[in-house]
Amino acid sequence: MSGDLPEYYFRVRENGAFVYRIDTANRQRRIDMDQIAVVNIRNGQVKPHGDRELSDADMAAISDWIEERTEVLAWREIDDIHRAVDYLNLTTHWAQSKANDEQLEAVTDALLLAMHDLRAVLVRKKADRLLSEHGAAEDDDED
Repeated sequence: MSGDLPEYYFRVRENGAFVYRIDTANRQRRIDMDQIAVVNIRNGQVKPHGDRELSDADMAAISDWIEERTEVLAWREIDDIHRAVDYLNLTTHWAQSKANDEQLEAVTDALLLAMHDLRAVLVRKKADRLLSEHGAAEDDDED
């Protein structure tokens, strides 16, 4: 393990992280992890652990982590959507060239309903964007 450990460790959980301060400056030359806070990304809460007061350095590190983590999660979300498009294409190929009647019967209704729901949402959102863009363009023309 490298001698240059970070000062903080963030144990990721579903909606945030537990924050630990790393301490290697002890007589036993071991790594101590002292929990200092709990972070909730969804609501932005940072709760100090126990009776602890967080320093400005602690809060700066936590804020930096929240910003980086939010960017990573946003990137992963759009990457998951791109993967879903790939899976739809692979599913189409499977249905057309490999699936037997029993397999198709097992998934057809669920796939059709999910695709219908997705299509309805996408069409509505696209129409909203077009109307919004059209309204903005008319506002620009009036100026």
